[in-house]
Amino acid sequence: MSDILIEKLIGEEEITRRIREIGQQISDDYAGEEILLLCVLKGGVMFMTELAKNISIPLNMDFMSVSSYGNEVVSSGVIKILKDLDEPINDKHIIIVEDIIDSGCTLSYLRNILEARGPKSIKICTLLDKPQTRKVEVNVDYVGFNIPDEFVVGYGLDYQQKYRNLPYIAKVRREYI
Repeated sequence: MSDILIEKLIGEEEITRRIREIGQQISDDYAGEEILLLCVLKGGVMFMTELAKNISIPLNMDFMSVSSYGNEVVSSGVIKILKDLDEPINDKHIIIVEDIIDSGCTLSYLRNILEARGPKSIKICTLLDKPQTRKVEVNVDYVGFNIPDEFVVGYGLDYQQKYRNLPYIAKVRREYI
């Protein structure tokens, strides 16, 4: 499958265990409420579907496609909404589900847009976080794993639209990016 060299960083069992813990925490935090999981496409899909299976309270799902990378490995800083929400979010508890947060620019921009639409609350949930690479401060409420400043693929994350289907997180060796 590989035309680049990758090294496993986080295994499938570890990911499954952590997603189960986050699902339980969200269920506890929102007991008696209904939430909307808002997936940021495409990378967040695998994480959100597994997360939803581990949440025991009522939930709905919606999707947005936001781009700041294109085919690059570093964010361009220019954020574009490629697909907006299907339903209004006013008076709803929103949990933005991301695959990875690094610069924080995309999430900061997205949060500002969503706050203007009148939700009851907005929280952020990410599978992977690189807090050391922040350009904009973003409060992340649920974090799967903090990772070093490495380019990673797998579990929804891609390199030029490939490697999303790996059941684990792998770092790409620097000489290949």
